[in-house]
Amino acid sequence: MGDVEDYLTTLSGPERDAVARVYERARALVPGVEEGRSYGMPALRYRGSPLVSVMVTRTHLGVYPFSPDVITALADELQGFRTTKGSVSFQPDSPLPDDVLDRIVAARRDEIDARAR
Repeated sequence: MGDVEDYLTTLSGPERDAVARVYERARALVPGVEEGRSYGMPALRYRGSPLVSVMVTRTHLGVYPFSPDVITALADELQGFRTTKGSVSFQPDSPLPDDVLDRIVAARRDEIDARAR
């Protein structure tokens, strides 16, 4: 197992389902990602860089795309969700829409690709 899979085994119920959904969508959008850690969080990594992490906190779930630019670029689509410079917060019963989640992951992937050129 890897860091993400190990983390998922510590969760249950709606929180586990919500976290697993984020990772599943990211894996589908970015084939070849690897499990690892970044900033102490289990994360999917792409081309050696952190792609995305999602964690359960005491009050919410947080998606971390490791890029303030991604959050800024998608600010209009993230209205209704609490955002910080590096994260988007949501609840298991009010998840990020699939298309928005996909755009977060794709934008981060594109940043990593651009740096690799």
